[in-house]
Amino acid sequence: MDFTFVSGNPALDLAGTVLSRRGDPVDLLTRPSDLERWVAACDGLPDRVTADETALRSALSLREALYRLALDRVLDRPFDPGCLGIVNDTAAGPVPTIELSDAGLRMSGDLRAALSQLARSGIALLADPHACLKECGRPDCTRIYLDRSRGARRAWCGMEECGNRVKAAAYRARRRDAD
Repeated sequence: MDFTFVSGNPALDLAGTVLSRRGDPVDLLTRPSDLERWVAACDGLPDRVTADETALRSALSLREALYRLALDRVLDRPFDPGCLGIVNDTAAGPVPTIELSDAGLRMSGDLRAALSQLARSGIALLADPHACLKECGRPDCTRIYLDRSRGARRAWCGMEECGNRVKAAAYRARRRDAD
């Protein structure tokens, strides 16, 4: 399965690798190779990391902590202390190395560095009092995203995946009611 990066922040995109948390959750990161592919596809992270089962468990722990903290922010409730500990501890890890060349920016590092970068990205977002975080408006989607739209009027995590589904369902309902 291809990964979707529509949340506006890599930490939120990591949290979005579980689809439909309220219904029948689908986890897109079930094997170390899934995590390797996700990190390689995510902008701003090292593109050649390797993962084993222990690294996958660390990444999933960070993912769940980031999701819980983002949901706490959306619901305007205090942050979960255990999740804060996981994110803060992960952020204290090594950072990726960046190099500039004529070909552009190259980022390198191991999976610990990638997870540290994700945790730092999540911390920066969650600490920003002006960041507008929302949960997707499609009932089956639980993705949390950063709304940067004018007037903060964005309703879905992404138009392709959720917005089109909602609009198509509304169109079918109108057609059904008209018949």
